[in-house]
Amino acid sequence: MRNIRAAAIGAATLSLALAVTACGGGSATGGGSNDSPKTLTYWASNQGASISVDQKVLQPELDKFEQQTGIKVKLEVVPWSDLLNRILTATTSGQGPDVLNIGNTWSASLQATGALLPWDAANFAKLGGKDRFVDSALGSTGTQGKDPAAVPLYSMAYALYYNKQVFAEAGIAKPPATWDELVADGKKIEAKGKNGLGAEGSNLSNNIHQVFVLARQHGADFFTADGKPDFTGDGAVAAVKQYVDLMAKDKIVDPSNAEYAQNQSLSDFAKGKTAMVLWQTASATFKSLGMKDSEWGVAPAPVKSGTPGAGAQVNSMVAGINMAVFKNTHNLDGAARFVKFMTSDEEQKILNTAYGSIPAVKTAQADPAFNSQGTAVLRQTLATSARALPQVPDESQFETAVGTAVKDLFADAAAGRAVTTESVKAELRKAEQQMPAK
Repeated sequence: MRNIRAAAIGAATLSLALAVTACGGGSATGGGSNDSPKTLTYWASNQGASISVDQKVLQPELDKFEQQTGIKVKLEVVPWSDLLNRILTATTSGQGPDVLNIGNTWSASLQATGALLPWDAANFAKLGGKDRFVDSALGSTGTQGKDPAAVPLYSMAYALYYNKQVFAEAGIAKPPATWDELVADGKKIEAKGKNGLGAEGSNLSNNIHQVFVLARQHGADFFTADGKPDFTGDGAVAAVKQYVDLMAKDKIVDPSNAEYAQNQSLSDFAKGKTAMVLWQTASATFKSLGMKDSEWGVAPAPVKSGTPGAGAQVNSMVAGINMAVFKNTHNLDGAARFVKFMTSDEEQKILNTAYGSIPAVKTAQADPAFNSQGTAVLRQTLATSARALPQVPDESQFETAVGTAVKDLFADAAAGRAVTTESVKAELRKAEQQMPAK
């Protein structure tokens, strides 16, 4: 999800939504129609530095679509802090948009509500076929074995961004490739009076993304093969402790970062206060913060040893935005035409260039425009070493429960309280108990 602004929700709210199957598109009948063929409503996620930036990016493209089809698209850009709750309210009330953006990690949870149009072979054929889309992006579109609940729109991956000037001042010649190197470099930077690494300790989604990757590197996951929570296994506990220890033990993350949740770590990076951040598609944000492309570099996110790849060498979750249709929309044909338009090669190039993300369509992704400093590493990561978060119906509750556990552990670290294996396990046990009973 772009800029990973946490959309924290209560498990009870989502559980209610999961019980509702007739929803969306302005009607509670549960069935779609073409009663309003000349209009569409579209909830777009906030991808740019501000909502006004998104409006400037999107409106010319929506006007182009109207010129081509005669269908007017009514745009609302919804902040990440509101988006998931707005969607869940729409699934229960039936008062929602025709088309909407969703964080790809929510796909399975929202699929379980029954609110979204399934993208079966016939619907994908309207877009030119399922095989147009990158495999890694398709892996985050819903529960495995079911027709996708959404279509990939923007693809993203995590990478390590580093401030070249701060590195030079600390005598560091190249970015770290392993966690040991990152910690060693961070300590050199701390000795020079700067912060080694930035974090967003109160951002639940960011917390989940980081500890999921570390769990994979420890040979673990947060769910069993049949989708049951498994938060207290040795690998999951080790992953969470390793992440929080960057502040608690290694002391390369400033304690103030425990309260960060609104991209403050990127602001610190742009101001030269912090040397490194682990982020997804940060180039456009850096530019909006006044940084020149020559002032920062980007490298693959660290692994335990060696080079990124599969299994324990995974170094990113598959980040991104999907496009979904409420299945009781009053413009079924128009919604399909709009999704086709937004996922066309031309629009994929225009939109992903504007946002610094990667096209989810193979032919567009192959364009040389996406082989720049800001995107080449992300493309390689998505192709070789990124894995989708668990595509389970309880994924949203997982983000809230475990993300909060990590937030609380960061708060302990910032206050000088000990973060031990036992305290980590206790927080994760509480998180597991918050998950819906199976």
